[in-house]
Amino acid sequence: MQRRRAADLLAVAKNFGSFPILLETYREVLQDDFDVPALIEVLKDLRSRRIRMAEVDTSAASPFAASLLFEFVAAYLYEGDTPLAERRAAALTLDRELLRELLGEGELRELLSADVVQSVELELQCLATERRVTGPDATHDLLRRLGPLSTDELTARSQDDDPTTVLRELEAERRVIGVRVAGRDQWAAIEDAARLRDALGTALPSGVPDVFLEPVPDPLGDVIGRFARTHGPFTIADVTAASGLPTAVVAQQLSTLENTGRVTRGAFRPGGRDQEWVETEVLRRLKRRSLAALRKEIEPVGQSALGRFLPVWHGVRKTGRSRQQTGLLDTLKRLQGAAVPASVLERDLLAYRLDYRPDMLDQLMVAGEVVWVGRGALGPRDGRISLYFRDHLARLHLAYHTEPPDGVIHQRLRRHLVDRGASFFGDLYAAAEGGDPEGVLDSLWDLVWAGEVTNDSLGPVRAFLAGKRPRKPGRPSVPSKFPPASAGRWYLVADLLDPSVDHTVAATAWAEQLLERHGVVTRDLVAAESIPGGFMGLYPVLARMEETGRVRRGYFVEGLGGAQFALPGAVDRMRQMEATGDVTVLAATDPANPYGTALPWPERAGGRAGRSAGAYVLLADGDLVAFVERGAKRVLTFTEDPDRLDRTAFGLGEIGGRRKRMTVETIDGLPARDTPLGRFLKQHRFTDSYKGMAYRP
Repeated sequence: MQRRRAADLLAVAKNFGSFPILLETYREVLQDDFDVPALIEVLKDLRSRRIRMAEVDTSAASPFAASLLFEFVAAYLYEGDTPLAERRAAALTLDRELLRELLGEGELRELLSADVVQSVELELQCLATERRVTGPDATHDLLRRLGPLSTDELTARSQDDDPTTVLRELEAERRVIGVRVAGRDQWAAIEDAARLRDALGTALPSGVPDVFLEPVPDPLGDVIGRFARTHGPFTIADVTAASGLPTAVVAQQLSTLENTGRVTRGAFRPGGRDQEWVETEVLRRLKRRSLAALRKEIEPVGQSALGRFLPVWHGVRKTGRSRQQTGLLDTLKRLQGAAVPASVLERDLLAYRLDYRPDMLDQLMVAGEVVWVGRGALGPRDGRISLYFRDHLARLHLAYHTEPPDGVIHQRLRRHLVDRGASFFGDLYAAAEGGDPEGVLDSLWDLVWAGEVTNDSLGPVRAFLAGKRPRKPGRPSVPSKFPPASAGRWYLVADLLDPSVDHTVAATAWAEQLLERHGVVTRDLVAAESIPGGFMGLYPVLARMEETGRVRRGYFVEGLGGAQFALPGAVDRMRQMEATGDVTVLAATDPANPYGTALPWPERAGGRAGRSAGAYVLLADGDLVAFVERGAKRVLTFTEDPDRLDRTAFGLGEIGGRRKRMTVETIDGLPARDTPLGRFLKQHRFTDSYKGMAYRP
């Protein structure tokens, strides 16, 4: 019975949207019980990649979910007390607008600038210096445009020495009349006489010509519409105070104007709390000016900020690195499609982002989730490869533009793979009609680096990189008919492609992938990826993504051109990146290294830096401080700061620990021991040797 009485009371209270108990209930739930500000912070961190989201299937509900299940039962304990029809009706009575206000959802409050709103209001009300009037004609037009004004209000909008004299002159000419609106004496244009009489019940002075007393079609709409047209965001109370009309009349008329598209309801004024209204054209002006103000305030960050941002965006040297497949999948989402040397893929890219084991990637390949494709040979024992998710390959695949190998063995291998599909090397060797296994294997790898053939494992690539190594004494050999670099099943890349993929689909996929990989996309960066059509081919896609709100276009990084596109979370995070003093070691070919793609290499005497396989770069607070050539024998420095040189020496020690064996012979073209950096190397496990300075683990 108590619940039924409560339901009756609620049935009465719910007819009043601002009933105190209802408001307090929503406030208590959304502010006291639910930590909405913390939720907003978590969502921002998810967007900025500070927090990684992983999907997990559990056999039982978590403690948090279990508490929700219990609260679900309690919340619907009273569900059966009301008939079904009433329950359905109650579900439709939730005031979504009120809910947004209670949540503190500002809608346009965060977009519109308070200064812009103030300046537009001054212009609309002719209070800005350049909008003030002078002379009888301009004063008369002012009253027609703004409506009734008091003497003081007219004086504030006039440049005349004596506005009162101008008003008396206009009154004598019967161009303005004195009226009383909302309990105040005001002046009005005589053209508004009938409008004020019919809309506000204003008493008119005698002697008004009959032509100005003819009824107008919509006097109330004209009065309230003019108020909206000459003000910024306003409330119903503002209109009531200015016109003296009842609140219900104003609310009804504003709803009518809203239905015709003349005004818009929402939350607009920064710092406001009540529901507001604004004239549609005024809102457009506020949006345009606020956006222009925001763009003006957003100054581009320096290029070093991009150097700080990219390694963090890629999760390089991230604390608490993941050891699970989910972490590897997140890394591959950013790296897929990038052509990287096979020799640095696992040692310098994946190992610096994850607690990586080679079997982690092999498991994904055997499961058919990830594939690799050759993108050109790099000398006799290396080559570029790209990793793809199998279902993304058809949209992201880029053909390696080179003359395809066309020898006799190449043709036989192709023909066999076309006829028989995926095959082991033994079958391929037989299809090549025997001969030297090494010669057949070399022909197979020619097809691999041409992007025609791939394998279901990365094991052959590792064996290819290792080459022929002599067997250590005492270690038993595993009998094998064919070399290790021939292991696994080989198949044609064309079997995974879809010729019907539209160019627009591919361009869209690449635009999304570049944003995922770099956060900020520039013209030079697209050129470095060798995407067909270049930046102009992706520009329409990126522009459309901006129109739909998925990316931002602006001048985010100084010196990288005016057409830059970025994910919102990437821009926010890049601006928040602070210098930490740490040195970041990256492979020169790592996509997280902006130098040589988005940023130019600094000039330095004694050598030249480049994105070559086996080379490293050292970044200090985003600035390039050192370049280590392949083999780590020669080092170029780009700083003279002793503190940065000390941190550079620490980074070189990190490279030495990764390579196990390292001897720096020259620094900036001089013997290593005779340079300022050489003196710091002695503090980080380097000692003098007959060739230079050797790293000692």
